[in-house]
Amino acid sequence: MENVASLCSSITLQDSQQESTDGVSTEDGFVDPFVDLAELPCEAEERRPTCLRCRRPEKVCLCPYLPPQPLEVSTKLYIVQHPAEESRVLRTVPLLAACLPPGKCEVIVGRQFNDTKNPELASVCRDSRTLILYPGPKSKNLDELVQVEELGKGAYNVIILDGTWRQAKKLFFKNSLFHIPKQVQLNRTLCSQYVIRTQPSNICLSTLECAAVALSILERDESIHEVMLRPLQALCSFQLQHGAQVHHSKEHLLKNGLYDKPMPKNKRKLNMMEKLLTDRHICPR
Repeated sequence: MENVASLCSSITLQDSQQESTDGVSTEDGFVDPFVDLAELPCEAEERRPTCLRCRRPEKVCLCPYLPPQPLEVSTKLYIVQHPAEESRVLRTVPLLAACLPPGKCEVIVGRQFNDTKNPELASVCRDSRTLILYPGPKSKNLDELVQVEELGKGAYNVIILDGTWRQAKKLFFKNSLFHIPKQVQLNRTLCSQYVIRTQPSNICLSTLECAAVALSILERDESIHEVMLRPLQALCSFQLQHGAQVHHSKEHLLKNGLYDKPMPKNKRKLNMMEKLLTDRHICPR
């Protein structure tokens, strides 16, 4: 009987040892059932093939809506892009760059810019033929500058800040380099066709739309605006056909009693929303 008892205890000990090797036990005897899952090899994420020109997935390529040949322009665009904008799926800058020849649309990503870190950008900002497209009390109407020939014909540099309106504001006010160029704005009465993204007011335009208007003015060719908007219109049309909703501006929602979010308690934000209702030309930046 003693031999049988010792044999049984030996078997029990072996079984417990086997169980302890099948999972990770804690001091209180708990066995983690997910340890084997953690050791499984990760499968590599399959990315959809991307069009090299429009940077869209090949199945939804927008190249048929781009100009057959890049638009010949003398103006060079510098798109200063907030890092958060770089990861957005439906951004407009890739379509903008695809409309222009190589070297005519340079994208610079970052939050802080200075002479030491960005000597080339600093040099562009100090160039007398550089303009920064940013509205404000010191901004000149770009149309008027061209009409009165204060801006002569020739190759200009145009800096455009790319991001949400709040991000663009921070980029402008936190970087003294952007206060050096002549500041210009667009005073045309235009409504954004970028209807799959919410804008603060009815007169706010996407980066592509701003660039299209500015280029048509500086190049003295109104057809540029129409040609550059085609891929944006196609992008929005495709998204709407596949479940996206039309995004009305905050101004539109407020004026039509459709704004369903709580009003801000911050006085500055509350004043800005009141201006959206009363000032037709208010610019959120």
